[in-house]
This record gives sequence, structure tokens and C-alpha cells, in this order.
Amino acid sequence: QVQLVESGGGLVQPGGSLRLSCAASGTIFSPDGMGWYRRAPGKQREVVAAFTRAGSTNYADSVKGRFTISRDNAKNTVYLQMNNLKPDDTAVYFCNYVPVPFPSWGQGTQVTVSS
Repeated sequence: QVQLVESGGGLVQPGGSLRLSCAASGTIFSPDGMGWYRRAPGKQREVVAAFTRAGSTNYADSVKGRFTISRDNAKNTVYLQMNNLKPDDTAVYFCNYVPVPFPSWGQGTQVTVSS
């Protein structure tokens, strides 16, 4: 079983940056296939960034060039560096496996981009 804990969200002005962290614990965990989802008010959950099983990265078109996913295998942690944030990035961000998420989700971390 894997437990996921997201952190690092907050309130930031447009153009600002945040780095989200996803700490994973459990008997079986591999960062390959891990990614970040977000759910904005009134919208469906979407994938914004993910590692493929081969270790490469994929990004949603809306965040390409602004977001970077990375990981620290020794710490069982996956990060999401978010730069040049826009109001449309406002959402609760979650980490989980992509495209088939683990059944148990973390609480997410709120990112609010507003002036």
C-alpha cells in the first residue's frame, strides 16, 4: 500500500512560482509512472505532468515550458516546480500514478494564483 502526501501549495501572484512536493510511503513505491493531477473549481481532474514508465516526462499543453516534474528517489518524493503561474493554474493539486491512479489519494495541496 502507498500513502501520498502533497505539500507546498499556497497563494501566489500571477507570474510567481511554487514548488510542490509529494512524499510517498509504503512497502511498494516506484516514481516511474508518478505524476501530478489538478482539479480546478467546476472542472474535471486533469493530468498536468507525469513520468512515463520509461522515465521520460509528459506535460499538458497548458503547462509546457512553465512546469517541471522531478524526483528524488532516495526520498521517495516527486516534485512539481511551477513557474510563471497564471490564474488558470488555480486548483487543488494531487500526485498519483498516471494514467491509472492508485485507489488511495492524498489530501492534495491548494494552489491559488491571484493578485
